[in-house]
Amino acid sequence: MVVKLMPCCPSLSQRPLPKRVQIRTQMKYTTTTRSEILTSSAAASSASASGLRVFVLSDLHTDYSENMTWVKCLSATRHKKDVLLVAGDVAEKYDDFVFTMSLLKDRFQRVLFVPGNHDLWCRGQEDDSLDSLEKLNKLLDACRGLGVEIHPVVIDGVGIIPLFSWYHESFDREKDISGIRILPLEMACRDFHACKWPGDLSSRDTSLALYFDAMNENNREVINEIQRTCNQIITFSHFVPRQDLCPEKRMLFYPNLPKIIGSDFLELRIRSIHGAMESTSACHVFGHTHFSWDAVLDGIRYVQAPLAYPRERKRRMNGGENWLPYCVYSDGKFADKLSHCYWSDYYAANPRSPDITELAPWVARFYNRTWKSEF
Repeated sequence: MVVKLMPCCPSLSQRPLPKRVQIRTQMKYTTTTRSEILTSSAAASSASASGLRVFVLSDLHTDYSENMTWVKCLSATRHKKDVLLVAGDVAEKYDDFVFTMSLLKDRFQRVLFVPGNHDLWCRGQEDDSLDSLEKLNKLLDACRGLGVEIHPVVIDGVGIIPLFSWYHESFDREKDISGIRILPLEMACRDFHACKWPGDLSSRDTSLALYFDAMNENNREVINEIQRTCNQIITFSHFVPRQDLCPEKRMLFYPNLPKIIGSDFLELRIRSIHGAMESTSACHVFGHTHFSWDAVLDGIRYVQAPLAYPRERKRRMNGGENWLPYCVYSDGKFADKLSHCYWSDYYAANPRSPDITELAPWVARFYNRTWKSEF
């Protein structure tokens, strides 16, 4: 996810945040302690784990040299029996994508992948002649050649289902912020210029979201078999299936972010797969917004574990160098809750109030500085 001319909306501040962050709700200030993310107990006890372990990771963005170095430094021995789910945004350039996925495949026994928006950017000499669907097919062919899996599988009795998706603007149904100058989507989001879509496909309506969702129908028989035979199922996508997996607009440096992050069709598909499963049996992994997240909503556990951009990791306390990839499943059960995820922890303790449009203090300060610099 790239939003231009903003101090990177997935972070809370342009400068490192103090340990305690004030959030204004209902005209009162409540104080939340922001703790560092802890390595899951399942991942930490790698020596004692004897069964299947599933790790998750999104938003690698290895076009950045720091991120590529991070991937290269992953242990070449520790994960030889493990599974890795890569929830999109590996790299913008094709060569970087292939190199990154080859590194991951060398380190993990099995790697599964779904594409993100950055993966389908078509700019630069090597990709300029392709449209984004042609590039998608090129990436999927590369995955097949590397042994990276792109279809649903059953591994040691656990169903793992990659889900193709794209966002649509109507996904956002919460009240807009008014009274400030917000960049239009075309100026804020590079997808509108870096992606090239054939025919009538567009991010401004539901056509792209429906197109990508329909790709999942090719796996319908396999998914049905997984539903019949597996008690534990992990689905994963790049994009966000529910708006309540993103902070409210008043908390965001780019308040229109929810218009370019998610798909209602994705959530419907997730629900059609997991059905009425309890939270101990159903998990969905996603990416895109670069917010670490771990929450159970309506019986499904939703997890985001992003590497994100180097500048974001420097600004926040939950930078992924030390705890990623995250082990979401180990020894026959889902791992302990990812601790600590600032925003999902916040909403676990505070009700979502999208009708409140008064900007959070750090957002208000940013727009006040922006306005002053323009006059």
